[in-house]
Amino acid sequence: MKTMRIIIVAVGGQGNLLASKILGEAALLSNISFRMSEIHGMAQRGGVVESSVVLGNAESPIISNGEADILLGFEPSETLRALNKCNKNTFVITNLAPIIPFTVAIGKGKYPDINNLQNLIKEKVARFIAFDALRLAKEAGNVMALNMVLLGALSGANILPISKENFEKAIFDTVKKSFVDLNLRAFQLGFEAI
Repeated sequence: MKTMRIIIVAVGGQGNLLASKILGEAALLSNISFRMSEIHGMAQRGGVVESSVVLGNAESPIISNGEADILLGFEPSETLRALNKCNKNTFVITNLAPIIPFTVAIGKGKYPDINNLQNLIKEKVARFIAFDALRLAKEAGNVMALNMVLLGALSGANILPISKENFEKAIFDTVKKSFVDLNLRAFQLGFEAI
């Protein structure tokens, strides 16, 4: 298979690392080799968390600027911030519900206009899908299921050589049993949204 480079960006607490782990597990179930890397930054304080998942034959999990095939964004401004990893052929999926940074909340900064943000991203990449994944996570039963909504969207976009069933098995095998049904519901809502 052709090597696929996936960047997942989020704010600390949104479940980026669990999503990356499930993506890796789903790849293994699909007999696809993968490499993964994480940058935690100030995750415990609501800062950026970035994961790189490389599917197929690769020497390194590092994704340089302009190399991402897919960018999965859990927060719109973080998606914009990671745009340097993209190229004209990149496929971007992002949540549109913002997490307002502390500096914006106290009046020391300004959050980017969501429409302008989307236009900036659209201009640089081949395909762009943006939706309110947080609303779907709430519909599934918990805002913390945002990561599963976005994984469902990634699966539903049909750009990975990983079946929906392997994603669902990876969720079942990875998350705590008491949260499996909630996470599978959220995954399904994301899958249907795309």
